[in-house]
Amino acid sequence: MGTPVIDFVGNGYDRPAPSYRKDLTEVGRGTPMGELMRRYWHPVAFKDDAGSTPRQLRILGEDLVLFRDPQGRVGLLHERCAHRGASLYYGRVEACGIRCCYHGWAFDVEGHCVDQPCEPQGGVHKHKVRQPWYPVQERYSMIWAYLGPPAKMPVLPRYEIFENLADGEFLETDANSIGSGGPVISDFNWLQHYENVVDPFHLPILHASFSGTQFVKEMGIMPNVKFEYSAQGVNSVSLRDLPDGRKLKRISGVALPTLRLVGNPRLGRFERLESIGFVVPIDDTHFRINTIGRVREKGELNSYRSKLGGKSWPELTPDEHRQFPGDHEAQHSQGPITLHSEEHLATSDQGISMLRRLLAQQVEIVAQGGDPIGVNFDPAADLVSFEHGTFLL
Repeated sequence: MGTPVIDFVGNGYDRPAPSYRKDLTEVGRGTPMGELMRRYWHPVAFKDDAGSTPRQLRILGEDLVLFRDPQGRVGLLHERCAHRGASLYYGRVEACGIRCCYHGWAFDVEGHCVDQPCEPQGGVHKHKVRQPWYPVQERYSMIWAYLGPPAKMPVLPRYEIFENLADGEFLETDANSIGSGGPVISDFNWLQHYENVVDPFHLPILHASFSGTQFVKEMGIMPNVKFEYSAQGVNSVSLRDLPDGRKLKRISGVALPTLRLVGNPRLGRFERLESIGFVVPIDDTHFRINTIGRVREKGELNSYRSKLGGKSWPELTPDEHRQFPGDHEAQHSQGPITLHSEEHLATSDQGISMLRRLLAQQVEIVAQGGDPIGVNFDPAADLVSFEHGTFLL
């Protein structure tokens, strides 16, 4: 017998060095996506997170401290004290603002140095020192921060679904990263989750075939899908033919910078979009989802967390995570930042291609000094409205 002929095309040894889209994934200051992100307001914390005890926040790769002074004003300052670099997390909130534990320098909510107790007369030159700070606003029981250039600060949007409530509805916020399918803080890149929102074809596979019916059995039907650009992002319009002759129409999508617009999968509970999740990048390899929604019962938002194998995510054993994978397992397994050079996108990935193209366009607009989509500088601007939801036709 002769030596068998082996086709070595595609052999793992010849695999080229992998790479990822740095322009779309890295969010630090000075990076392309980081500068795009810094042109929007982000919901970085919940109202009750700001109090008399300093709280550490890491947002877009920056380490910050959040607090509320006795007058009710919220401060968001860089964590390293401008004096000698000690952490203001160990500081004390006082009437004047926050006082560093090391030498007692005190800063108000806008970073002005108001006291230097070790210096003569409390610091005759303290007015020359400014602790780096960021503007914040409170809305919908969230604390929103703007980390971008002051001259480009837009107005904080108001959303129609939160302003026009039906009888019996009220707003609720949730800190549990609803929609991530995993822990409160996910340890991989924000874009891996964000792209998932415009990937409706994973529902009948991941959320029905592999994990069991996580939502409702109708979601296990393979949809007919149309992708389209919206005024602020990318949408997928899915139609499913139901056994009783009706059609299930679901409009999901994303809006820049990080809004996930996903209709409630519990058929008949809500039709129009009832909540928005904000995929807030902590740094290049961590994110969380802060959610605001209309509810009719206290705690209703958190009840929407999906089940895997009949259990909540923290209840699963390591083997059950393997048996019943969800969004977190699939996206986390791609790595801290997925290797885009090794992908082979197909026709069902049209929404992902469109989103990446849109993000790249907005990155370029910002780099050229322009304003990205979705920012508004008119305080009298109309409410931001969305057509998303889950509808039985």
